Amino acid sequence: MGGLIPLGDVSRRRVHFPIATVVIIVLNLLVWFLELQGGDTFVYQWAAVPAYIRSGNGLITLITSMFLHGSWSHILGNMIFLWAFGPAMEDAMNPFSFSVFYLLGGLIAMFAQVAASPGSYVPTLGASGAIAAVMGAFLVTYPRDRIRSLFFFFLFIRITYIPAILLIGFWFLMQLVNVGAVANVQHGGVAYMAHVSGFLFGALTVKLFRRKQPTFAPPNAWPR
Repeated sequence: MGGLIPLGDVSRRRVHFPIATVVIIVLNLLVWFLELQGGDTFVYQWAAVPAYIRSGNGLITLITSMFLHGSWSHILGNMIFLWAFGPAMEDAMNPFSFSVFYLLGGLIAMFAQVAASPGSYVPTLGASGAIAAVMGAFLVTYPRDRIRSLFFFFLFIRITYIPAILLIGFWFLMQLVNVGAVANVQHGGVAYMAHVSGFLFGALTVKLFRRKQPTFAPPNAWPR
């Protein structure tokens, strides 16, 4: 069994503390613990069910469902991906713009998933669509940045550095081909349509949210 886990951008120094990214992660964790307490009743109350959304009910769940997850591996995987790419994009924007961008990306992703399966009663949940938007924005803004990644294959483990255009580009291709997921989790109703639409939203709209002078990598940023 193998995989690749992004750990963070090594091509630029962080300019500001990523307060918005941290708050989003904390909120996801808090809601996860509420899920553990509330069980299926909590999930069905706050997750987006396409058939209900189509009939005009539970519209608030298009937002609340972004903070729900299906398992420990689901939430941990999503938060790792958010931490890998979120701080750099928050620096490129600002905490408020990044928060708005994140929520809009997740909302677009949820709408797309509902439109793809409008008669489904399977709960749609997870931060994957919003994180896909962050990844799309990152790819457009910093395609040449090196991403420190943990590569593992059975007992073989090593740290490697991969250009964002290759890592994120391959991830997006897998969404198109294999109905993948940001955290490699297949649970609930979050599927490829949410990831693809979230990614495209991020890639196409990032310039509207980005600072006029985004932070750039110093010339000696490549790790030696």
